[in-house]
Amino acid sequence: MLKLAHLSDPHLGPLPDLKLIQLFSKRILGYLNWRTHRSRSMGGNALDQLIADMQAQQPDHIAVTGDLVNIALPLEIIGARHWLDEVGPPDLVSVVPGNHDAYVPGALKKAVKAWQPYMAPDDGTGSDDPKDATFPYVRRRGDVAIIGVSTARATGPWFATGRVGSRQAKELRRILSELGSEDLFRVVLIHHPPFRKATHWHKRLSDASRVRAVLKRAGAELVLHGHTHVDSRAEIEGPDGPIPVIGVPSATNAPGGSKPAARYNLFSISRTATGWSCELTERGFDAAGEPIRELLRTGLKIPARSEA
Repeated sequence: MLKLAHLSDPHLGPLPDLKLIQLFSKRILGYLNWRTHRSRSMGGNALDQLIADMQAQQPDHIAVTGDLVNIALPLEIIGARHWLDEVGPPDLVSVVPGNHDAYVPGALKKAVKAWQPYMAPDDGTGSDDPKDATFPYVRRRGDVAIIGVSTARATGPWFATGRVGSRQAKELRRILSELGSEDLFRVVLIHHPPFRKATHWHKRLSDASRVRAVLKRAGAELVLHGHTHVDSRAEIEGPDGPIPVIGVPSATNAPGGSKPAARYNLFSISRTATGWSCELTERGFDAAGEPIRELLRTGLKIPARSEA
């Protein structure tokens, strides 16, 4: 059995000191949002408690699906690398970037370079240039294959959209097909959710239909995402049945706000005589002043792969 932990959207704070010139961009909107809203809802110690509880569960691997930072300041990106080092070593933690990690042009390249060990494929290939074939990357952990996909790109003011792109989608299809032929449990990590009507138009995955087409053709056993800051369970059609698509609230959100309080998910993945077993456990805050506890435990229906 492999125990996979999933958390997302920590939006690490507080914001470091910044120069006025750094606000002459979309960053001014994010800065104001932090000062007026997120510093209150995400400025406590919920994340520290969540990480401590997660580490106490001794997961075999940890997935972080983006938005580590807020407005992608260089000091934020460096601080996020230090935080990742505290969460776990690179062979234990897999990361994909989110839209906030690519907040302004040039930010994504700096983030990928700083966090590269946490995005490196097992075969040692990859690049610190997001235009190269860094994504999708593959990490194998026993019978489980983790596939990291990037939807991160700089967008204009008031937009938080993502895009996979044709090159990455084509490579994702090839990878999923090959891993499927090896009978591995394939977990796709992606920031923006790819199912229909997942979020508002200005925050959507612009080529979600392309991703759904890849999954329908090549298949996967599980898709994990962030971005929405809510707990969600959806499905995408696959070649052998519906593929579970699971979202998790922000790992920083304090209890009592408009969004669900901070939590993380644990997936216990086992091979069975007829296919796969996957149990989902949600752990997090239920109310202000209460400790972290188990919120839900349920089995997921994993598509049974057809014989070739």
